[in-house]
Amino acid sequence: MLSLDFLDDVRRMNKRQLYYQVLNFGMIVSSALMIWKGLMVVTGSESPIVVVLSGSMEPAFHRGDLLFLTNRIEDPIRVGEIVVFRIEGREIPIVHRVLKIHEKLKSPGLLFLVWKWFQTLLSISEPLPVLLSISKKDVGSSELHRAFKMQNGDIKFLTKGDNNAVDDRGLYKRGQHWLEKKDVVGRARGFVPYIGIVTILMNDYPKFKYAVLFLLGLFVLVHRE
Repeated sequence: MLSLDFLDDVRRMNKRQLYYQVLNFGMIVSSALMIWKGLMVVTGSESPIVVVLSGSMEPAFHRGDLLFLTNRIEDPIRVGEIVVFRIEGREIPIVHRVLKIHEKLKSPGLLFLVWKWFQTLLSISEPLPVLLSISKKDVGSSELHRAFKMQNGDIKFLTKGDNNAVDDRGLYKRGQHWLEKKDVVGRARGFVPYIGIVTILMNDYPKFKYAVLFLLGLFVLVHRE
């Protein structure tokens, strides 16, 4: 009965009204794409909003929960935080928790040591032989640690689902034991429970997806206000 009413409305529309409604539909789609692109820029994530598709993270997240992600480069990955990552050969991202961090610190390098020596020279009035004997501890362990971190690009991590018995090495590609920053889609910052269940239904039942999209498009076309 509802679809027949829609068809009657379409028949009563003249060409100008039909063109206007098509243009209106196009503007809605364009606005949605612009909002999505804006969210990508603000959050730094290629996919700022994702839906949990499995129960591997229960009880933290359930199937159908909607997650909000960020992926800023300056934010370090920490043990215990929940990340969304991609694995080579798998199209659907995975939502799991960081279990371990493997970080290889590099040498600070000659340039850093020279710069640090000059900084010490300007701030301490001691004879040159004394300055040359200053140890790394005297320079400041916290500053040296930051220098290590700045030059460090070799941060790897291991993940695991809260509801899984073992870690994710069985999910990674063959020969891969750790994930890297480039594999991360985003880090979970918030969620709305179960609101993404419609997305799961549309993925599980393609006919349902096409029916919903058809009804939404038809409604926009015949809605005159």
